[in-house]
Amino acid sequence: MKIKDNIADEFSEFSKNYTHDMIGCVPHYLKLMSCFTEALPKGFRPESILDLGCGNGNATSKLLEVFPDAKYTLLDASQEMLNLCQQQFKGSKVEYVTSYFQDYDFKADDYDLIVAGFSLHHCDSEEKKSLFKKINRSLKKGGVFSCADLMISKNSPEHPKLLENWKTFVNSNFPNGEKWKWLLEHYNEFDKPDNFKDQIEWLKESGFIAIEITTRKDYWMHLQAVKD
Repeated sequence: MKIKDNIADEFSEFSKNYTHDMIGCVPHYLKLMSCFTEALPKGFRPESILDLGCGNGNATSKLLEVFPDAKYTLLDASQEMLNLCQQQFKGSKVEYVTSYFQDYDFKADDYDLIVAGFSLHHCDSEEKKSLFKKINRSLKKGGVFSCADLMISKNSPEHPKLLENWKTFVNSNFPNGEKWKWLLEHYNEFDKPDNFKDQIEWLKESGFIAIEITTRKDYWMHLQAVKD
């Protein structure tokens, strides 16, 4: 399996076995995805939800179980991923947008909840800073931003150990080594994770309050923040 020229094509190819591959390639994937509903503030009932980098809809699927009447906007750069979502969510109030994050028109005070499941690591540090400001602006007062991802910089002294443990995990699920070889090439080409402490500071600077890591498994984390 060879990586593609851009992230949209890469995930169009990855869409064929997306959930199976994510479970086998991302440590604690199912636990972290469950945080999108389980970690929300008590009594919080969003009416409008944006799923940033929705993939095949795993986060939205969780949310729909709890908030079936909410209006959803699913954004992804891969049309193939959105096609999978359209097949899965027929009959629900869902709008589909084919776009990269930086090209999306974030309307002010538009959403109660914005989620990002293993998608923001494709943005570099400056893109994340800009995106956090756009997310804050686009949330209604008291709205929630919820993100699950790998949160460690490639420059961190802990990063080599993270890669070592990650390789062991992936090879335990895909023993021939080909999946890890492809994943590492993808990671080196497309992924730009940042340390969670830096991201917390950027969220504070963007106007968020009540910022917390609700679940941490090594550097695989779920982070949640509230708009002031």
